[in-house]
Parts: sequence; structure tokens; C-alpha cells
Amino acid sequence: METPRNAPGSLYAREQQSRLVHAEPACSVAPLPADVSGLTEVPAAELMTATDTIGEGDRLQLTVAGDTNRYTGSYVIAGNGMMELAGGIRLTATGRTIDQLERNVRAALLSRNIVRGLTANVRLQYVEQVAMPIAVSGAVFNSGIARVGERQADARNLTVTNPASGDLNASRTLSTALRAAGGVRPDASVQDIVLIRGNQWARIDMRGAVNGSLATDVRLVSGDRILVGSVGCLQPSLVRPTPITAPGVRVFMSNLSGPTQGNGASAIGADATSLPYGTRFLQGLVSANCVGGSAMNAGRSAVLISRNPVTGQSVVISRSIERLVRGADRDQYDPYLMPGDSIACYDSMATNLRDVISTVSASVTPYVLFNSVKN
Repeated sequence: METPRNAPGSLYAREQQSRLVHAEPACSVAPLPADVSGLTEVPAAELMTATDTIGEGDRLQLTVAGDTNRYTGSYVIAGNGMMELAGGIRLTATGRTIDQLERNVRAALLSRNIVRGLTANVRLQYVEQVAMPIAVSGAVFNSGIARVGERQADARNLTVTNPASGDLNASRTLSTALRAAGGVRPDASVQDIVLIRGNQWARIDMRGAVNGSLATDVRLVSGDRILVGSVGCLQPSLVRPTPITAPGVRVFMSNLSGPTQGNGASAIGADATSLPYGTRFLQGLVSANCVGGSAMNAGRSAVLISRNPVTGQSVVISRSIERLVRGADRDQYDPYLMPGDSIACYDSMATNLRDVISTVSASVTPYVLFNSVKN
């Protein structure tokens, strides 16, 4: 087959080059995002020790001494960030700590002579910390709004029906947000992820989540923003399942050729196309049933259709399957599969010739039979 052509600079990994060319884009220092302009940089530890703040949808329990059911009860923070009490009392809740909101509720009730100036006569507690939206952009596979802290329905029901004194949503963290955004791309600068909180920002080093060393995850609060810079090159250490990378990839596969006539007969299904992150092209070809079988298939070739994660340019790579199987240096030209990649297999010349002969035979046989009957 004709060698696919790609736009200059679209190949982003050494493995996508030909087997004789080992050049690859050089890594660079990720530039500082323009979003932090005018904000104050603080040490990462300052944001790591922040107290949880209330977010939209959080469920709180208010207890007012001497009250039965007018003010005492369970409250869900509205989408506008307000906590609404009986009598038209509306208080801003989002961005406040539970202690701050408790003081504000008590002050509002005192000003209306609903409670007396006694200590501990108004108590506010967490019932449930729900998932919250976090903006994640940059070198992740799915930039946008990621929801962190989602709980299963049965877990939520257990929390609400059996309220304890307080709640801890352990998934409202930086690593969870990165995974919810599809995971960091292989070009991500994980040593200086930018976390913006209010008018402050900090660089967060998440290399420990990748190399297994001690790493302190950051608990997020409502309104946080995450920006992941790019170093402009593929880093193999990030092409595998970790707490901040994708656990797996979905790959589109096509084997609509001999030795089978359809993907169903080729056993290409949901399980075959859901591959662990870090899978290479050759392993994907095995899942597509493009490897093995008759010796007539030894000359098969395949293409990998991908997209440069840095520039967004499409990339098409062709490989000889037999060369990938037999070459000792295969890792030099066996690319990693990225989310959304596609694989297509082509027949060998021998299989093509067999199909041509079969087609000709199928066309000639009816003519021969017709003339035999006629004569």
C-alpha cells in the first residue's frame, strides 16, 4: 500500500517515525498559563491545608434549640449558592466553611429575635458532601468541567438515611479531577500543575502519583480551577495506568477482510476494543485478530489512525504486521495507542490473489454451466 502522508510536525512520538529514524520532538519547559496573570503565587502547602467549603448541592443539618420543625431540619444548598430558611431568610452558603455559615445562620436568627443570645443554641452539620464541578484544562484528554466526588446511589442513600456528625468526601481531590477529565496526556507537565483558588495559585507536583513516591494529594474546594501545562513531547512514563492517567483506552478496530468477512466473525467487540492504557499498536492488532492464522496472512499490513494530542493534527501510520512480530527492535516503531485511536487491517498479497481467483471463478462457473446445459 502507499505510505500515508502526514502534515509536517504532526508525528509526536519516536515510535511513529520509520524504523530507521529515531528523532522525536524535544521536551521543553511548560510555559506559565496566562490565567495566573495578576494572581498571587503561594506555596502549594498553603492550598493543601485549606478547610473544606460548602458547595452547590451539599446537604446540611440545622438544629435550633427549642425548635421542632420550623427551622430545624435538612437543607440542600441551591444552585445559586444560597441556603434558604423559613420566613424568607436567605444566606450565601457556597464558599463558606461550615463554621462560618453556622455563625451567619445564628446571627440571622438573633437579629429576628428567633433565638436568644445563648451559646450552642444553633448547630449546623454536614450530612453529605456531593460531587462538585471543577474546571480542568490543558494537557488532559477531555478538557472542560469535571465532576469530582461522585458517589454511587446506594452510598448516597446510606449517607442521607443514616446521618453522622459530619461527612468526608474523599474523592474531592486533584487526582480525581484529573482522572475525571480523561487523565493527563503523555505530554503533560505533571511536576508543576497549576491550581487556582480565588486570587491565589500554586504549582502542584504530582510526579509521586506516577513514580510511586510519597505524594500529597490536594483536596479541592468549590470554585477551584486546574491547568495542566504541556512539555511538547511524549513521555512513556505517563502512558500507563496511574492515579492521574487514563485507566484504559477505547480503540476503533476494523478487520473487514480475510480471513474473516466481518467484525462479528473477527470477535471484535466491547471487550476487545477496551484496552489498558499503555497498550501498543501490535497488542491492539492481536485484539483485532490481525495477527496469526494461515501463512498466507504473513504479508498483512495495518494502519493506525491517531491524533497529535498537542496540536490536534491527524496522524496515520502504516506498519508491516510481520515486521512488528519478528523485529527485535519493534519498540522503536511500535506506537502507543491513545484514546480514540483507530486500527485497520489489510490483507496480504497472497490473500488478495486468492480473492481475485475466487471472484473470477465465481463469475466463470455460471457461464460454463449455462453453456453445458445448452449444448
